[in-house]
Amino acid sequence: QLQASGGGLVQTGGSLRLSCAASGFLFSKYSMGWFRQAPGKERELLGAISGSGGSTYIPDSLKGRFMISRDNSKNLVTLQMNDLKPEDTAVYTCAADPQATRPPYWGQGTQVTVSS
Repeated sequence: QLQASGGGLVQTGGSLRLSCAASGFLFSKYSMGWFRQAPGKERELLGAISGSGGSTYIPDSLKGRFMISRDNSKNLVTLQMNDLKPEDTAVYTCAADPQATRPPYWGQGTQVTVSS
C-alpha cells in the first residue's frame, strides 16, 4: 500500500514536500508517480520516476517548479513543489506504475491548498 503525506495550506510562492511511503510490495521494481486532481478537473500526472531512480519525467508545464525523487532504502518517493500557485490547489496522490492503464497501487491522497 501507499501512504501519502505532507499536504497542507501554503501561501502563493511557498513550497511543500510530499512524501509517499510504500509497503507490501517490492518498491524498487516499480516506477512511481504523483498525480493531482482538482474539483471538476481531470487527474493530472505530475511526475514519474523509474524503479532505480535513474530516470524521471516532469511535464514541461511543471519543470523548474516540481521535482520527483525516491529513496529505495526507505521505500519512499517524494515530490518537491516550489513556487506554488493557487492553481496548484488539488488532492495529490501517489501511485505505482503510474503510466499503466490501471496502476496497481494508489495512495489515499493529501490535500494541497495554495492561498493567494
